[in-house]
Order: sequence, then structure tokens, then C-alpha cells
Amino acid sequence: MAAMDLLGRRWALRILWELRDGPLGARALRERCDEMSSSVLYDRLRELNNAGLVIQTTNETYALTATGTSLGKALRPLDEWAVAWIESGHRSSG
Repeated sequence: MAAMDLLGRRWALRILWELRDGPLGARALRERCDEMSSSVLYDRLRELNNAGLVIQTTNETYALTATGTSLGKALRPLDEWAVAWIESGHRSSG
């Protein structure tokens, strides 16, 4: 259940998703995540780091660990489902 608690936290999945194609700096992550507050970004990065999903590289960027990458692979079917769902005409009303 701890994994679901972590991944259910606001922005956690989005950060992991944005790191799927390679390392990003904090500023780039904030921009890709609709300008979330920097305090929330750093809280989530710390939590994801403590969980072994994200590391901070020597050049101050953030990257997925092997475990984080494997989680991304596990989430791909959900992304494919979501794309098909949107294409079928279902859209968020908010």
C-alpha cells in the first residue's frame, strides 16, 4: 500500500512521467508540470528519491532510477488506455 500512497500524492506520477525520456532540471520539471510550486516539486522529488525512483545527478538534474524506469514501463498500458478513452470522445468536464 505504501507505493499507492506515494504515487497517489499530487504531482508524483506527473514528475515520473515527465522524466521518462531523460533527466531534467528542476526548472524544466516545473514548466512541464503546469508551474507547480517549487516547494511541492522539491517535496515530491525528495519523496521519490527516498523511494528509490528518482536520483539527482551530479549536474543538478533529476533522472529515473532503474526502478523508476520499470514503473514507467508498467504505466504505459494506462497511458495507452487514456489516449484511447480521450479519442473515443470522453473528455474531462473540468
